[in-house]
Amino acid sequence: MAIRFELDPALTPGLRDEIVSLWTEVTNAGGAVGFVEPVTRDEVLAMAGAAFAGVEEGPDRLLAGYEGERLVAMLIFVDNRFALKDHWCTLKRVMVHPDCQGRGYGVALMREAERVARQLGREALHVTVRGGLGLERFYTGLGYKEVGRLPGALRVGPGDDRDETLMWLPLR
Repeated sequence: MAIRFELDPALTPGLRDEIVSLWTEVTNAGGAVGFVEPVTRDEVLAMAGAAFAGVEEGPDRLLAGYEGERLVAMLIFVDNRFALKDHWCTLKRVMVHPDCQGRGYGVALMREAERVARQLGREALHVTVRGGLGLERFYTGLGYKEVGRLPGALRVGPGDDRDETLMWLPLR
């Protein structure tokens, strides 16, 4: 089955629930989306509220990926909220459901993000990556370049500090 994308779907209670479920399942499968496993739905819900507000009230935008009617991928275009940075944005909460890994959905999600960003007039995209998971290779394969690294910036557990890698994709 193919993945289809929708920009700015209505954040209904059902979609909010699907997003929290996706976020929880991705985290508990080892995904680097703001938490370290194990995480509960309630913990995710607390952080999701701020993400939902940024999308509903603007200026952030939600890109949702569906397999049939099931939410299987998503990311958020997070606006910089600063006039001198209006020409680019950060992609956050980039995730694909663990059951859908290996189908090319991650690449499809990122390519759709590029297309949408260009359509929105953005000139570059930025992502941050948790070190130690090999995610830099994924983004490098999509054309992103490492532009900075904050050594030990992410404490994922006692004695386990990871680098936060800043990656950049010019769209011009």
